[in-house]
Amino acid sequence: MATDAATAAYARGGNAVDAAIAAALTLGVVDGHNSGIGGGCFIVIRAADGSQTAIDGREMAPAAAHRDMYVIGGKVDDEASKTGALAPGIPGALRAYELALKKHGRLSLADLLRPAADLAERGFPVDEVYARKLSATAEKLRRFPAAAAIFLHADGTPLKKGELLVQKDLAVTYRAVADQGLAWFYGGEFAQKTAAWMKENGGIATVADFENYRAIEREPVRTSYRGFELVCMPPPSSGGVHVAQILNILENFPLRHLRESSRIHVVTEAMKLAFADRAHWLGDPDFAPVPKGLVDKAYAADLARQIDLDHVTPVPAHHTPPRWEGDVFGKHTTHLSTADAEGNWVALNQTINTAFGSKVVIPGTGVLLNNEMDDFSVQPGVPNAFKLIGAEANAIAPGKRPLSSMSPTLVFKDGAPLLSVGAAGGPTIITQTLLLISRVIDDGLGPNAALAQPRFHHQWNPDELKIETQFDVETLQRVEALGHRLDRTSAFGACQAVMWDSQRNKLVPAHDPRVPGKADGL
Repeated sequence: MATDAATAAYARGGNAVDAAIAAALTLGVVDGHNSGIGGGCFIVIRAADGSQTAIDGREMAPAAAHRDMYVIGGKVDDEASKTGALAPGIPGALRAYELALKKHGRLSLADLLRPAADLAERGFPVDEVYARKLSATAEKLRRFPAAAAIFLHADGTPLKKGELLVQKDLAVTYRAVADQGLAWFYGGEFAQKTAAWMKENGGIATVADFENYRAIEREPVRTSYRGFELVCMPPPSSGGVHVAQILNILENFPLRHLRESSRIHVVTEAMKLAFADRAHWLGDPDFAPVPKGLVDKAYAADLARQIDLDHVTPVPAHHTPPRWEGDVFGKHTTHLSTADAEGNWVALNQTINTAFGSKVVIPGTGVLLNNEMDDFSVQPGVPNAFKLIGAEANAIAPGKRPLSSMSPTLVFKDGAPLLSVGAAGGPTIITQTLLLISRVIDDGLGPNAALAQPRFHHQWNPDELKIETQFDVETLQRVEALGHRLDRTSAFGACQAVMWDSQRNKLVPAHDPRVPGKADGL
């Protein structure tokens, strides 16, 4: 349905930016357990004129937030950052959508909101994934009457596959933003309703927090890999930095000539080194100095020399990149990629974090609020919902944006756009993205063939290799013999892409076979 909304935007005279925002808004209706206007996003755009834009619509901590806000009675209440009134950051998705459209789109935000509102009002049948997420989250959704009224039956049981999910309040909200503009959301009726609910339920978000939210244009992370150029999202995304860092490390190895088990080993060791650096160095660049040296080629070469081809190498802590003191970056999830014949390319990641975010729906609005406060270091060294840990660079502060793994990425060859890619799945977003890029560049695969390849993921802590069982048994045994502790899984993640096929002179869309949905295009 989101793909259909994107192609409808093209048909109405829109370009790839319009199509991306149309899909994003529709996903907020039909895939609302993953993302929506109660959350945030990152958007990387290559416009037809050749200009490149990275738009930061990441959620922001309320002004009353503070480093120890989840320390209650001397102990960390790690559930409070995941569920309820203290979990949401101030949503940024709508601000980012509007900024992208004003800079590079042809249609207005209102043009794209109204079809999505119609879909919310008439409803859609719940698919297998949505039904499974509802079943797993129903107990927490029951605690919030406005959420329960939408997603659960009157007896408290969740909607099942095939049943119609109607979201009339969300339709009203979409139309109010279309008719009255973003002021209705960021300071007007929506902000006022949210602030009132927060005050009654122990939250801290205020009308002023919404009024103060701004989407930010940032300078993209730029790097290269085997003669290809990459344009990635900068901090507070850790994705762009560490996709670049891991590829920089891997550039020192002949991946395509390694046996499969050795390749998995080398890539895993590179992942570990990067995620150790992530835990220490990464945060909101407006609050913490994030070293540009993390994507330095010489630093990557130094890290590559630490990889033993015959055995696992322990990574006890982070490393120190060059010029770390002064050369710094300027101050569940959904991914979609779009492109058009004019040369507009978009990679867009959006999220409300874990399934159904904070589980809070502000009464009368239909909007699920995110639980992105859990993406801060609730306390430095305390794992979040994805078992990721962070240091002071990602500690909570008023107005700060939490670290994210979202990795919207554009790849170029000889200055021309080749690939738009990104993924969903918490920290595996980073590794899914880099694995697809490697399969395309190192192995010459098309995007659909690359997505069909089995995946693996290591995030340093916990020290385990998450790996799909589509690898043959002998390969898994060899990887284990190298010293890796395997966490076998049937499948994980969801990666999407669009690629330019120069031989056939056409754009090739690619949809991850692990999840429902479709790709569409010429």
